Amino acid sequence: MARTKYPSPSPAPAPCTVSRYHITVKPRSLLVLLLALAPLAMGEGLPDLGDTSQADLSPQQERRIGEQLLRDVRRDPAYLDDVEVETYLNRLVGRLSAASPDVRQDFSVFCVRDATLNAFAWPGAVIGVHSGLILAAQSESELAGVLGHEMAHVTQRHIARQVSKAGQTGVLQLASLLIAVLAARSNSQVSEAVIVGSQAASLQAQLSYTRDFEREADRIGLVTMEGAGFDEHGMASFFERLQRAMRLYETNAPAYLHTHPLTSERIADIENRIKDHPYRQVPDSQEFQFARGKLRALQGNPREAVADLEVAVRERPKDIGLRFGYAHALLSARKFDAAEAQLRQLRAQAAPSAMLDNLAASLRMEAGDAEGAARIYRAALARAPHERALVYGLHGALMATRKPDAALALVKDEMGAGQQDYRLYGMLAKSYAALGKNSAQHRALGEMYAQQGLYEAAIEQLQLAQKAADSDFYEMSAIDARLRELKAKHAEERKDKRGR
Repeated sequence: MARTKYPSPSPAPAPCTVSRYHITVKPRSLLVLLLALAPLAMGEGLPDLGDTSQADLSPQQERRIGEQLLRDVRRDPAYLDDVEVETYLNRLVGRLSAASPDVRQDFSVFCVRDATLNAFAWPGAVIGVHSGLILAAQSESELAGVLGHEMAHVTQRHIARQVSKAGQTGVLQLASLLIAVLAARSNSQVSEAVIVGSQAASLQAQLSYTRDFEREADRIGLVTMEGAGFDEHGMASFFERLQRAMRLYETNAPAYLHTHPLTSERIADIENRIKDHPYRQVPDSQEFQFARGKLRALQGNPREAVADLEVAVRERPKDIGLRFGYAHALLSARKFDAAEAQLRQLRAQAAPSAMLDNLAASLRMEAGDAEGAARIYRAALARAPHERALVYGLHGALMATRKPDAALALVKDEMGAGQQDYRLYGMLAKSYAALGKNSAQHRALGEMYAQQGLYEAAIEQLQLAQKAADSDFYEMSAIDARLRELKAKHAEERKDKRGR
């Protein structure tokens, strides 16, 4: 069997930090980000300084920046690689999107493992949410208010409009700000210097302009919330709590306020818009409660999480979110009997749920009963087809019970239904490897790396697929064509690195 090669670990990140997002970005990625803006910043096709109307970021450039940043964040240790939390956030934004007349693109939402209160929007319809903000939201309407606000920043193309207003200077400011915002944690003075250097000439005007955007995002976010069936008062209550925190901790205000200027006038404007809207009791979804409980279980080590949630459940025994988190903490601590007891209590308290089914199957898997886990997963998928956490879990159970044919069929069915998650390609590769299909294994690994923007690794895998030579003529032709396509993309990336 041909040896599978994987990319070498990346070097340590450059020593730059900023408190905004806490996301590590490697030096190569910073260069790619700058070069995504290079056609504007370097004057290619740029009008005279007196005419800034064409100095806008195009939707294609926004998408390219967003895709690059999303690929980078998924390789960062701060990225929360939890499919259930990510699925919940994307469904919540999907519900808001369906109620917004301005949404013309699909959003990608991810969670950052960070206790600070923050959320942010990037070009290309990408939204990030800190786990601390989700835990701080006292209702689903509050979380929906923050996400609706961030969505409005995207749909109104605030970053592109800011660049358009400032012309060439705006492009360079955007590049500098994005670099500072995405830098790693080790030296905050460097990133602060970048921010100051990029904004010193027009700080007051920039702040005023940003506040205009904030008010616009508030207005549109409220309309979106109302259309999606949430309580608009949730936005006001969350911002009021942030403002109180700002007054109490002036030197350590919530991170959200560093990038979203919050004033009494803004809050008053929100309250004025909703003053004639009656308060409506909007119950939190079960998924919201479970997602918060799981995030709480991920805080600290398993033993600390168990101790914390044991007390919380004792104080609030009817809170299904806390109990769900407690069960997950017990599972992580490998206290299977105690976790099973919590699961039984949850079954009695909560409605049937794919998240409960996944918890039950995960308990069976960790206890060494892969067959039992597979039965639970199959029954759960019959009730919730294409649920990603269940699909991933069933694939693992099938591989553990040495059923690679069934595992392969499962992944192919998902892909046939339109699922193109890079994780599925990884599962495809594992299935082919177990079946001894070397060429297909390397081809699947190549696609997995390509979806993550790792073109060099993807090319290497497709070259290994060619050498394996255990595919038929048609498959080899497809591999050859895909290899040419990826080489062209890789060449374009290298061209960008050289600065065009």
